[in-house]
Amino acid sequence: MASQHTYSTDSKSNILPLRAVVKDYAWGIRGLDSRVARYALESGIIDEVDPDTPYAELWIGTHKSGATTLRDGTTLEQAVGGPLPFLFKVLSAGKALSIQAHPCKERAKDLHKSNPKNYVDDNHKPELAVALTPFEAMCGFRRIEEIAILIKKHPEFAACISDEAKLGVFLCSQAEEGKKTALRALFKSFMSCPKETSSKQLKQLLKRLQVEQSCDHVHPHEEPPWERKCARAILRLASQFPGDSGAMAPFLLNYMLIAPGESFYMAANEPHAYVAGEIIECMACSDNVVRAGLTPKFKDVDNLVSMLTYSMGGPTINAGTPAYGDDRIMRYTPPTGEFEVMVITCNPGEDITLPQLPVPAVFIVIEGSGSTDNEDGQRLVMRPGRSYLMPAHCPSLTLAVNANKRGPLRIALAHENQHMDAPNLSSAADVGTKMWSGEFALPVETRSPSQPGSPSAVRMSPMAKMKLHENFNGAKYEVPKL
Repeated sequence: MASQHTYSTDSKSNILPLRAVVKDYAWGIRGLDSRVARYALESGIIDEVDPDTPYAELWIGTHKSGATTLRDGTTLEQAVGGPLPFLFKVLSAGKALSIQAHPCKERAKDLHKSNPKNYVDDNHKPELAVALTPFEAMCGFRRIEEIAILIKKHPEFAACISDEAKLGVFLCSQAEEGKKTALRALFKSFMSCPKETSSKQLKQLLKRLQVEQSCDHVHPHEEPPWERKCARAILRLASQFPGDSGAMAPFLLNYMLIAPGESFYMAANEPHAYVAGEIIECMACSDNVVRAGLTPKFKDVDNLVSMLTYSMGGPTINAGTPAYGDDRIMRYTPPTGEFEVMVITCNPGEDITLPQLPVPAVFIVIEGSGSTDNEDGQRLVMRPGRSYLMPAHCPSLTLAVNANKRGPLRIALAHENQHMDAPNLSSAADVGTKMWSGEFALPVETRSPSQPGSPSAVRMSPMAKMKLHENFNGAKYEVPKL
C-alpha cells in the first residue's frame, strides 16, 4: 500500500486516491475475466471476485446513481467543490447491450419530468469510447442503399416491414431529407411489427442462416464478407436474446469492429448497441437511456423512433491525436464541452510528466505499473485499477517505469474539454456519409431499378409500381453483384 501520509484531503494540490463504484448488469463479463472485476479487486472496492457475477461497469464521477468517494468517505463532489460535468467509466461487455440512444438536453428534461423512474436526470448523454480490447458495436444506421439490398436478400426481414415503408426505401429521392424520411418510416414500421409476426419471421431467418453459415453450405470466400458478418451477428444476438426481434438489428445498423486504442463518439439521438469487448467510456454526467430492443428492461419505442436523427453512415474512428508536444499523450476530443479523454503511455526506462490542467481531472491506471513523483513528493500506487483525483492547477505529476519492466504503464485521464477548437471525433450526424460510407461501397444505382431525383432516373408507370409492390410478397430477389 502507498504511504497514507502522502494523501491529504485538506490540501487542494494533492492527488487523491478514489473509490470508484462497481455496477453489475446481466450483460457484463463474469468473474475475473472482467477487467472491471480485476480493477475493483486491486483498488480495494471489493474483497473478492464472485465467479458468477457479471461485472459490467466501473464508475468514476459525481452522478447520484453511483457517486465516487475518497478513501476517507468524502465524496468526490465535496473534494472537487461541485459536480463534475462528466462521468468516466470502464465497461466490460460479455454480451450485447440494448439497442438504445441517449436524449438531447431538451428531450431529457421532458422525459425526466414525465417519467422520473426510468429517466433519472434531466441531462443529455453524448459519449465517447476508447477500445481496450477488440470491441464490437453497432453504431448508426446503415446507408439506405445497403438496407435496400438486405430487404431483397432476406424475405424474413422484409416481412417485418410494411409494404409502404419498403416502397419508400426503394423509391425515395436522392436528397438527404428524402432518404431520412424513408429510413424513419422503415424503422418505425420494423419496431412496430406485431410480436407474433416478428417472432415467426425471426425463427425462419435463423433456420435459414444456420444452414447458410454451416460448413456444408457456400464456401466462405464465395460470400461477401459484410454479408457473412451480418448473418453471424444475427445468429449470435438471437442466442443471447431468444425471441427478441432486435436480433435483426444488424440489418439496420452498421456493425463495427474497433481495435484497441481506437475510439468513436456517439452524439445524442444516435442509435447504437455495444456487442462485446472492453472500453473506456466518457460521457456527460447522465444515466439516461432510451431503449428499444435486446433487453428485458423498460423499452420506450415511441420515444426512440421520434427522437433519432436518422443520419446514415457510422461515426468517425480515430486512434487519437498527440497532445502537448508528446506522441505518448494521445487525446480523444469530441465536439462537446463536458469532457475529453487522454491516454498516456510511459514505456520501460522512460518518464513522462502529465500536463498541468486548469480544471479537475480523474485518471485510472489501465495497464502496467510504475512510480510517481511531484514537487510534493507524492508516491502513488500505480497498478491497474487504481484511480485518482487530480485537482485543478495541482503540481505536475511525473510517471516513471523501471527499465527492467516488460511492458508500459498506461493511464486514462478524463477532464472537461480543453481542445474544443480542435475536436478529432464526430458523430454520424456531423459526418454524414462523406468520411465513412458504410461497410461496403455501393453505386447508388444498385438500390433500385429507378433513382427518382437523379438525372438518369426512369419514371415508373403506375403498372410498374404495382408490379414492384406485388413482388414484395414472397418474391425472391437477386442480389446485385458487388
